[in-house]
Amino acid sequence: MNYRNATTHWTQVERFRKSFPLVNVVPDALFVQDDPIITSAGISSGVDLALFMVEDDYGPDVARAVVRQMVIFNQRPGGQSQRSVAVGASTSRDHVLRELLDRITAEPAADYSIDAMAAMTNLSASSLTRRFQEATRTSPARYVEKVRIEAAQAMLQRGATVATTAAATGFGSAETLRRVFTQKVGMSPSLYLERLTPRHDGTGHLPT
Repeated sequence: MNYRNATTHWTQVERFRKSFPLVNVVPDALFVQDDPIITSAGISSGVDLALFMVEDDYGPDVARAVVRQMVIFNQRPGGQSQRSVAVGASTSRDHVLRELLDRITAEPAADYSIDAMAAMTNLSASSLTRRFQEATRTSPARYVEKVRIEAAQAMLQRGATVATTAAATGFGSAETLRRVFTQKVGMSPSLYLERLTPRHDGTGHLPT
């Protein structure tokens, strides 16, 4: 029986599991809260955890004011991947591609077929694919899918239903989101949220 949910840096997951076999490790979260115990994955995720605690105690307006004072981009939700694809690609020096990457992050539900993205950037499909690979180390389709999954994780944590999340992040239907989420994250949306939220909130089931 697992007594607590916790996270750690992605390079230390297996070591953590061996050292604390009764703890359920959430392997790729920035931070995890389980009743009074909150764990984070590293230094920068500790900042996200601190902002979460500020918001929990004083509300979102105070948390946003702290974000502005710290001159950081935004507060990241606890379940966002430690190796976020959007963060990893944010340093691209290809300005045309950078605009497209920012657009995908801002509007994950839009049409990002290869032809649509080629039209957005005035590039050929082959040139776009090559530049995408150079900047992100992945294909356009896989990049879009990863951004959509991360957006879905953030929405679910904010309390959105699976159906609403699916529509807003480009998966279309709740069933498609559940299938892709389970395949890529390794657990269903309901189980994912259950492992990231405190025990005292009830069943941990998502609304449908």
